[in-house]
Amino acid sequence: MCGISGWIDFRRDLTREQPVIDAMCDTMACRGPDGAGTWVQPHAALGHRRLAIIDLPGGAQPMEVDTPDGKVGLVYSGEAYNFTELRDELRRRGHRFDTDSDTEVVLHGYLEWGADVAEKLNGMYAFAVWDTRTEQLLLIRDRMGIKPLYYQQTENGLLFGSEPKAILANPEVEKVVDADGLRELFSVTKSPGRAIWQGMREVVPGTVVTFDRNGLREHTYWSLDAVEHTDDQEASVAHVRELLDDIVRRQLVADVPRCLLLSGGLDSSALTALSAQQLAAQGEKVRSFAVDFVGQTENFQPDEMRATPDGPFVQDVHKHVGSQHQDIVLDPQALADPAVRRAAVQSRDFPMGLGDMDNSLYLLFKAIRGHSTVALSGESADEVFGGYKWFHDPKVQQARTFPWLAAFNTQQAEGPRVLDKSVADTLDIPGYISSEYEAAIAGMPTLDSDSPFEAKMREISYLHLTRFVRMLLDRKDRMSMAVGLEVRVPFCDHRLVEYVFNAPWSLKTYDGREKSLLRGASADVLPKSVVDRVKSPYPSTQDPAYAAELQKQVKELISNGDRALELLNADWVREAANLDPSEVDTPTRNVFERALDVSTWFDLHNPTVKL
Repeated sequence: MCGISGWIDFRRDLTREQPVIDAMCDTMACRGPDGAGTWVQPHAALGHRRLAIIDLPGGAQPMEVDTPDGKVGLVYSGEAYNFTELRDELRRRGHRFDTDSDTEVVLHGYLEWGADVAEKLNGMYAFAVWDTRTEQLLLIRDRMGIKPLYYQQTENGLLFGSEPKAILANPEVEKVVDADGLRELFSVTKSPGRAIWQGMREVVPGTVVTFDRNGLREHTYWSLDAVEHTDDQEASVAHVRELLDDIVRRQLVADVPRCLLLSGGLDSSALTALSAQQLAAQGEKVRSFAVDFVGQTENFQPDEMRATPDGPFVQDVHKHVGSQHQDIVLDPQALADPAVRRAAVQSRDFPMGLGDMDNSLYLLFKAIRGHSTVALSGESADEVFGGYKWFHDPKVQQARTFPWLAAFNTQQAEGPRVLDKSVADTLDIPGYISSEYEAAIAGMPTLDSDSPFEAKMREISYLHLTRFVRMLLDRKDRMSMAVGLEVRVPFCDHRLVEYVFNAPWSLKTYDGREKSLLRGASADVLPKSVVDRVKSPYPSTQDPAYAAELQKQVKELISNGDRALELLNADWVREAANLDPSEVDTPTRNVFERALDVSTWFDLHNPTVKL
């Protein structure tokens, strides 16, 4: 895992701009603490920050190849899990390799297949190739959007980076957020290709962006397709298990210490158990980590989202598979520390308002990084297998909007409630959500044989896999890379996604529950308590001391006349700040989180807001 950046300019001699490309790279030092490098040509400069995972001595970047007609340079972030097979194939085609890295395989894959190399890769990746023979740049992103990649055109060229902050470090770019950027920020829809910064774009997952003197072009090399599912229940469960065994085997490969993120839910527990099984065959024990909060298990109160605390189930899995396990236990003071919030917001480049769920994830990853460099996560299983409660809610199944918004009835209320009235009126968040929903389903693959109900469930699955999951993957990448931890997401393997997407809803719920295919494929390696456990999302602290600390910080924000109050509904924030602490419920706490995140974002970036 790494951070990449670059600058293409057809009228400027970039060999004179070394300090700028260095500054762009330096913004992502946390993504690559193990090394830095640049490759500068007259009209192209590539930068790289390295987190060494495969071939520690030989995988330095940028990497280049001299051909008879010119040089080809590559900067690459991520992992190609099938690189050994591709290297064997390329050797048969006459290629010679100087390292054992997957980076060199990708570079030679480009020399052999051009942009079509993307279709050969299994993994998570975002990379850029500059070919001096054609003066052409390729930007390529993995199918599911696990690794981020942004770009912005300039008057004479293009800038790119793993994160917006790399692009914003170039003096040719102004930090401006316009109405569309704010709509994206407050709508919770994740429009493909859109970044919140004016003029900036995100490479759409499964897409190749080509840029040369003739301009910019996009080509989609992968998207979800609808095909008939012909396997019965037994064969479907068996194939899911076969895929999971292969995926876990591939994603455990690393030349650095590995671990599992364990929540005690079905997803992470299945990966932990399968990893334990495979590592045991190699004479190793699996290592696992879980996040917890002081007093959470003892004082847990069930709510609409979470029926049970994670702790007891984590312990069941740990004992069942014999993992080397460690709980990372956080207290309210650590979660509410403004320095932690600042680090979390800075890593994301925008204020999502998730507060303690971002802060705790950052602290969890920071603690894990002291022991491991690679972690496997159960992220995306709910989107793939249909795990969220709202998948099964008739109200959501009948709604003509994004299902996660229908579940919480936020489509009409969120904009006016969160934002200053004039801002809310200008942005028209409900109208934006409606148009984005229509655009999203317009591109959905369908089958003529689908019943109306099956078609709706396919739509709900499609929206989660092309919109919702990308928000979660972005969060996971940013929080982990902020501390130099590589997090792998086995459930995003495109083979698994394609297969399960096309399984009929009756198969996905054949036991009358959520995620039936995953449960059936992994039950034999799990404790019964986990097999029977009801879905519970990523944990959030219930400690009232945390909310009290937030309320105190918001009062300070108000007394200082913070700039965030110009954007948000100031009366709403003041009312929440003046409540009796005993009246601070979850929605009110969310008010505090949003206000503090926006305030931190303004302080970090000082953006110009144009409405």
